[in-house]
Amino acid sequence: MKIKGILSFALILIFAFSLNIVEAQEDPGTVYVIPIEGEINAAVYQYVRQTIEEVEMDPDASAIIFEIDTYGGRVDAAEDLSPMMMGTDLPTISFVNTRAISAGVLITISSDYIVMAPGSNIGSAETIPDTEKVLSSWVASLRGAAQETGRDPQIVAAMADNSLVIEGLVERGRLLNLTAQEALDIEFIDLRSSSYEEILEHFEIPYNQIESMEMPFRARVSQFATGTTVAPILLSLGFMGLVFEVFTPGLGAGAIIGLSSFSLYFIGSLLAGDSGILAIILFAVGIILLLVEASIPGLGIPGISGGIAIIASIVLSASSPAAAAGYILIAMVLTIGTFVFMLKFGPKNKLFDKITLKSSERVEDGYTSSDPYVEYIGKTGVVVSYLRPSGTVKVDGKLLNVVTDGSSYIEEGAKVIVTRTEGSKIYVSRIEEEGM
Repeated sequence: MKIKGILSFALILIFAFSLNIVEAQEDPGTVYVIPIEGEINAAVYQYVRQTIEEVEMDPDASAIIFEIDTYGGRVDAAEDLSPMMMGTDLPTISFVNTRAISAGVLITISSDYIVMAPGSNIGSAETIPDTEKVLSSWVASLRGAAQETGRDPQIVAAMADNSLVIEGLVERGRLLNLTAQEALDIEFIDLRSSSYEEILEHFEIPYNQIESMEMPFRARVSQFATGTTVAPILLSLGFMGLVFEVFTPGLGAGAIIGLSSFSLYFIGSLLAGDSGILAIILFAVGIILLLVEASIPGLGIPGISGGIAIIASIVLSASSPAAAAGYILIAMVLTIGTFVFMLKFGPKNKLFDKITLKSSERVEDGYTSSDPYVEYIGKTGVVVSYLRPSGTVKVDGKLLNVVTDGSSYIEEGAKVIVTRTEGSKIYVSRIEEEGM
């Protein structure tokens, strides 16, 4: 009886275990689709890393599909992404639904399997700049990833190095670029398809649902703000806004545009992991010093220190010193060029009148003619428009265009005295009030 009881208990355990196996087969888990779109940069790296970690925490996860559509981006971001993709224990599939260009090539070959949709393409992975040192390092990364995932390293290298020749595939002087069908014909990819279901069936990956992961809004903002094209534009708008605010004190529009652009840039860098608290503090200090300079005219220590602090904050928030130098150079060129253009060709409105001081000297408005102004020497007046160093003062009820004699800036309402004249030029100096 004991033996029968033991056998019966064993049969029950076997039956229960079999049921668990059947349930596991009927409920194989979830396949996660992680989109990798747009420019590859630090923001995309942070998003993909966090998403992979989130997926790996799901015990029911059965595979990851990286859906790729990119023209490329930063090489360092792609090189960080590659080992992370290869390091997961889950089966991985790179699905190129449109294109995988430049840095997208390294990401694509970092999965266990590669699938391309009809009409898609992959290749053209040359670096910018394409110096021998940079290119050699990049090609080594491509070859290494190809060897790890079982791809032909020579084909991958030919996508980045135009000096390589592959008979019947690419000639010297051209970068290799493959369509989906061409890649399948040379067995560089495993499947040509645009269907998740067909892809999973082909690789015999069991699943009960496919869940598409959306790129969070904050990650999209970060990806946009730190883009190689957008970042210098934001910095240019920031600098131009500050320049406008300094030259047109109290206007407000320049400060709003400048601070908004700088804020978007630093928020993007912070979310991407490029920027830290020190960069934010330096930027805030720089802005405060520039505001001090604007309220107390005269290019001095506050203005210079503020500019240095802002530039330092940009360097600390960029992905590399080289990137920071490029951003600052582009921003400075755009800022100076735009400002000079507006000074020369800007429309005649109140804003540009404040910047250029191009008001007409009409007699009916109370201005004098351009005859010599010797008679005004020694007379006093009041500043009507900010002298920096030129502007307008009222002397004996008449408006005169003047230039400061020695002092760079004199605020509105200050009392001045005409010190000398040279032809049509009138020079004035501030009258220091008693008790000052």
